[in-house]
Amino acid sequence: MAARIITISRQFGSGGRELGKRLSDILGWDYYDREIIQMLSEQQGLDPEYVHRVLNGHGWHQYQLTYRNSFRQPMGAGWRNTEVLVKQREIIREIAEEGNDCIIVGRDADVILHDVNPFRIYVCADIESRLARCVRYEEKKEPGERLTEKEILRNIRRIDRERRQIREILTGKSAADGSGFDLTVNAAGWDIKKLAEAVAEFSGRWFEK
Repeated sequence: MAARIITISRQFGSGGRELGKRLSDILGWDYYDREIIQMLSEQQGLDPEYVHRVLNGHGWHQYQLTYRNSFRQPMGAGWRNTEVLVKQREIIREIAEEGNDCIIVGRDADVILHDVNPFRIYVCADIESRLARCVRYEEKKEPGERLTEKEILRNIRRIDRERRQIREILTGKSAADGSGFDLTVNAAGWDIKKLAEAVAEFSGRWFEK
């Protein structure tokens, strides 16, 4: 039996990462998110923060990509960044080939694994809910390290823009085209724990179809 894989794409601050982790707890499946950064940095002998920057949008815009993640010669950039992007794809493919049921958050895994038919979830929320979630996260930091609401809002808009651009590069479709997902979830107003329970039940029905 082929592995069951759930991929979660999300708007920044929508709660998609927490949803993925709670889903893995409910289902008892393997969970991958920042674990992929750690795996890649260890395999390549690279600083995790550098890997994080490349994989979270800061390295993508220097490249010409063709559909389904093939790369053209980068424009004025070193091949090291290209290798990181390619290696991420290889690691995600290796995770799928291990045959274990798993959940992968972000990393454009839904596109990379299109041929194995994952259950593709997209998590969104209104800007007020996302800002409030990010503010709660910042409050866990030391006072001198916290971002202001204005800085948080700037980050949300920047990251949203970068994710839209990357998705359009990888799929050749507008980011507004929802046909690339099997379930779109508006997390605003939900307790993520209860939402995860509902999504877990729905995913079971999806894999049975």
